[in-house]
Amino acid sequence: MQWIETKNASEKDIQGLFENPMALFTEEIKASVSEIEELVKTRGDAALYELTEKFDRVKLESLKVSDEAIDQAFIDVSSELLKALQKAKENIENYHQRQLRESFFTREENGGILGQMISPLQRVGLYIPGGTAAYPSSVLMNGIPAALAGVKEIVLISPPQKDGKIHPGVLVAAKLVGITEIYTLGGAQGIFAMTYGTESIPKVDKIVGPGNIYVTLAKKMVYGQVDIDMIAGPSEILIIAEEGQNPEFIAADLLSQAEHDTLASAILITPSKALGKKVLTALEKQQNDLSRKDITKVSLKNQGKIIITRDLDEAFQLSNRFAPEHLELLLQDPMSYLPKIENAGCVFLGAYSPEPLGDYYAGTNHTLPTSGSAKYFSPLSVDDFIKKTSLVYYTKEGLQQAKDDIELLADYEGLEAHKKAVSIRFD
Repeated sequence: MQWIETKNASEKDIQGLFENPMALFTEEIKASVSEIEELVKTRGDAALYELTEKFDRVKLESLKVSDEAIDQAFIDVSSELLKALQKAKENIENYHQRQLRESFFTREENGGILGQMISPLQRVGLYIPGGTAAYPSSVLMNGIPAALAGVKEIVLISPPQKDGKIHPGVLVAAKLVGITEIYTLGGAQGIFAMTYGTESIPKVDKIVGPGNIYVTLAKKMVYGQVDIDMIAGPSEILIIAEEGQNPEFIAADLLSQAEHDTLASAILITPSKALGKKVLTALEKQQNDLSRKDITKVSLKNQGKIIITRDLDEAFQLSNRFAPEHLELLLQDPMSYLPKIENAGCVFLGAYSPEPLGDYYAGTNHTLPTSGSAKYFSPLSVDDFIKKTSLVYYTKEGLQQAKDDIELLADYEGLEAHKKAVSIRFD
């Protein structure tokens, strides 16, 4: 962990704290992903089978997951997991239900009508990571807002395990959301299949969901052909804590993000040097018991920071500059500090609101802006799966009242045909 005391740091040192670690799209990776794109565009399903065998070491008989396989997944998962997923689904639905928008129409004084029509996207693709790990929570977080928005066709793809099947927990979560069009497919080839379409997989309008650097680059490349949710970087947690808070809690929460990836950022900002030292001790002790300690040790060594500030005001100033994906406030009265927060993906208030609560269960979305993009991006929501169409209706009398102003503006901009489109109606 890097130890910084702001009273001894220069502005250059402080600025260096905000250079977020973003996986680099090297020329080698770009060339590899471009080659995959060309294969999928020209050879369709055949390329998908070959690339799955090459990268996942699995020879598939079919890309489409059968209804029987989905039903079998409900037998394979424990009843305890099923109940937990059902409860998480209920919480996520309750939260996102409040985000639903309605169309509106307003009548103007001149008799005209202005409005906005809300309509769902037609077809959305969900990318759910898989292979050696299972992420049913990502199915819920990405699928539920889409379903609530009214998306008519939701397709899910996920890489196979060694046995050639998708994790049963992912299939169960998909069925709970109402997703039954599922394909055993991952990697950049999965992104390109959903973008361009193949013999088996019709193209989509938008792609959402996390993935590795190849998936992320593929999403970046296809943006414009389809919409995407965001370009996500490594996971981040920033904790603002004061003297008297439990160092064991803080260490555990830092490690909960450090275990994601060697590039993940885990940062503590506190005015208390004594608390910082206690957290260092707790981190060393706790991570030795973790199965992913090899990852956490690299993550904390390269990206971890303990920043000792002059006071809490300075702590919030630094946090706002960082714009963290996850912000925890381990403070005596965390609610009173909300006005100080300008930039954060999701805020966790108090000692008993750890970040995994949001990842899995509370109901807020865990697809969040990273790498400083919380300054201008928002968490995934129902809004990401709708379109807004503007509506204009004017009577002849209403247009006549506006005629002179429109013609003046068109003249000023040198757009004669714009002016003519109005004036011709009164010639």
